Amino acid sequence: MAYVHVAHDCRVGDRCIFANVVTLAGHVTVGEWVTIGGLTAIHQFVHVGSHSMVGGGFRVTKDLPPYVLAGREPMRYEGVNIIGLRRRGFTGDKLATIENAYRVLYSSGLIFSDAIKKIESDFPQSEEITTILSFLKNSSRGIIRS
Repeated sequence: MAYVHVAHDCRVGDRCIFANVVTLAGHVTVGEWVTIGGLTAIHQFVHVGSHSMVGGGFRVTKDLPPYVLAGREPMRYEGVNIIGLRRRGFTGDKLATIENAYRVLYSSGLIFSDAIKKIESDFPQSEEITTILSFLKNSSRGIIRS
């Protein structure tokens, strides 16, 4: 949309929607099917995971995992992007798996590394779990918190 700025060395996946005045600083990576609300600034070197959605008027200074809905100031996890995922054909079982994985990460009280280990051990391998774990393990800026 109007006045979107994508700075140097950014990578933007397919089928993304950036509302008015979204600003990506240098070296930002945005996955596929990402929606970013208007007047949102994304800090340099941040990674935004596929199928996530960011509310409008916020600053994104930490990595945003895939499949999540994020908002507030400071930026935080608001839940799973259920509506967007349903529109893209994710089944109820896949949605439940994603929600349960993020429940371990954000609501179990475990430290980050222990939450990753629990997701690895307690969840059957699936494309969604592999995507989440890969993103979490490769995050260099740290992820948004709840």
